[in-house]
Amino acid sequence: MAVAALITWLATALGGFYMLGTWLAKGGTRTPRTTRLPAPVIFGHFALAAAGLVIWIIFLIADKNGLAWTAFVLMIPVALLGFVMLLRWIPTYRNKSETPERHFPVPVVAGHGLFAVVTVVLVLLAAAGVGT
Repeated sequence: MAVAALITWLATALGGFYMLGTWLAKGGTRTPRTTRLPAPVIFGHFALAAAGLVIWIIFLIADKNGLAWTAFVLMIPVALLGFVMLLRWIPTYRNKSETPERHFPVPVVAGHGLFAVVTVVLVLLAAAGVGT
């Protein structure tokens, strides 16, 4: 279960890196700001997710259950920030407005979200000791 969570977490991160790179390349941090996704939200989502992933990898090596729960707790604000970004992205995509996030492919957004949900469930199950 814990290794499966790592695999889905890495798949989620790949989609996230792609979207972050697209957002930056299309002017997400340039002025005047045309983005509907505030930089602190994007970078906070990224930083917390990356920290959780590092803690999860350390958990896999050290096998200390407290690390698994720490990674799971970090996922809560990551998920909330991700949901906020999704809610702000949907009208931008539908209106075809020229914002940096308009260039996110729908399959990447959907895959990122799907893998994220699966990862949260697998991390919770692994932290709870299911499947060990």
